[in-house]
Amino acid sequence: MQVRSQAASLLILGVCLFGSTRSEAGSPAAGTGGATQFAAYEEEQDASPVASSPTTVPSDRLARVSTWGEPQQPSEVPSNEPLDLGGAVDMIEAPTEAAAQTWHIRQPQVLQRWGINMGGWVQQGITGNATDPPDNFNGPLATNDRSGEYQLNQAWMYFVRPTKTDGCGFDLGGRIDMSYGTDWRFGKNLGLEDRIDSPNQLYGLVLPQFYFEAAVNNLTLKMGHWATGMGYEMVPAVGNFFYSHNYLMSYTEPLLVTGVVADYKLNDRWTAVAGLHRGWMMFEDSNTDWDYITGFRWLSDDKRTGLSFLLDGGEQTNFFGVDHYRTVYAMVLTHKLTEALNYAFQYNHGWEYGGALPATGDDAQWYGICQWLTYTLNPKLTLGGRVEWFRDDDGDRVAGVGGWIGSDRGWQGAPGFAGNFYEITVGLNWRPHANVVLRPELRYDWYDGTTNLTGALPFGGGTRTDQLTCAVDLVTTF
Repeated sequence: MQVRSQAASLLILGVCLFGSTRSEAGSPAAGTGGATQFAAYEEEQDASPVASSPTTVPSDRLARVSTWGEPQQPSEVPSNEPLDLGGAVDMIEAPTEAAAQTWHIRQPQVLQRWGINMGGWVQQGITGNATDPPDNFNGPLATNDRSGEYQLNQAWMYFVRPTKTDGCGFDLGGRIDMSYGTDWRFGKNLGLEDRIDSPNQLYGLVLPQFYFEAAVNNLTLKMGHWATGMGYEMVPAVGNFFYSHNYLMSYTEPLLVTGVVADYKLNDRWTAVAGLHRGWMMFEDSNTDWDYITGFRWLSDDKRTGLSFLLDGGEQTNFFGVDHYRTVYAMVLTHKLTEALNYAFQYNHGWEYGGALPATGDDAQWYGICQWLTYTLNPKLTLGGRVEWFRDDDGDRVAGVGGWIGSDRGWQGAPGFAGNFYEITVGLNWRPHANVVLRPELRYDWYDGTTNLTGALPFGGGTRTDQLTCAVDLVTTF
């Protein structure tokens, strides 16, 4: 009750603090990319906001994940520009009047002397469920998983010193991210958060990233705990258009890993990626094997089309503590149709040898497609839609986070849902101030397949094959 009261106060404070500030220009013009603003700090250590012209595109997605929060525009990251999946991180335009309206937390001089920037955001929301599930969980929906209950999802703080060489020279940097909220359950890493938080907590602390970075000419090397950035949607709230997440991100990708990854820019269009890590959501590996991640990013000459392909493989421990070799790849295509209309497509495909459920010794397979379409009506209002089909062919992937953290503080659905998951989501992003975005959405999910290992269905507390949810969240950056 105390947490809810404090969180509600944060919601009111965010609206009062920023909603009362008049912004003639509103948010940056259509075409501004959040990652372009991330890159601004690499040239200006005073954290002054930088916005781009409509012709400027954000930098590559993997670099974007490594620079979460460099003053961010949540609704505009996926919606107002295609992802420049091979571009440089130093594509910056002069500050605009809109950028001047953005408020930033005061930077301590000691951090500025070292070229370190700090900032963050608060994400809070609520989700209504038309089925009124008896367990108060929205089935396989992550991270807005509670039905009819306020959630402080992310109270996020970061400290970052980006590296910058302009293709010639040497630089050192790094990053630390900390987040408190209900999302900790979906960011738990073995050997890290399970030593910080109790599984019986609904609210907890998670450390999504802390790494050291070295850059030499066109090569950047990251060592520590980092996000893979395989898919179109991200862990940080500021990187997504919708409050809810798709199935591909929630169940088919290694979101946070520990290891080393290299990013080499071959030219203005091509970037190669290769690395080693301890395993999916592993700070301390449950086995002694290293996983690999490799792939590429490409950007067209006119910077209107981007393509990313990442492949990950290695020995993983499944829901029952058994090790199987797991391989997954993700392909993300983005295209700028017009100055206001943007499209994104993602295809994921994965295998786990001997992982089929019920346990038969057969191989498990899963695959799916997700598409996004966003249209910017004006600098303050953007409309968006998402359509997804995900096939868990052998019931290996979709299961409740409650089983992962070991408590009833998460959905208790057991694995074994062998079938098709579908979802259609529509929503909008409204920005009354450059630091504030309100994201209402309407989502319909349905399932066509078998019951799980306990004989339950995925929705309505185990009794339904579909559900309708209506959700809204508020993201306030600082």
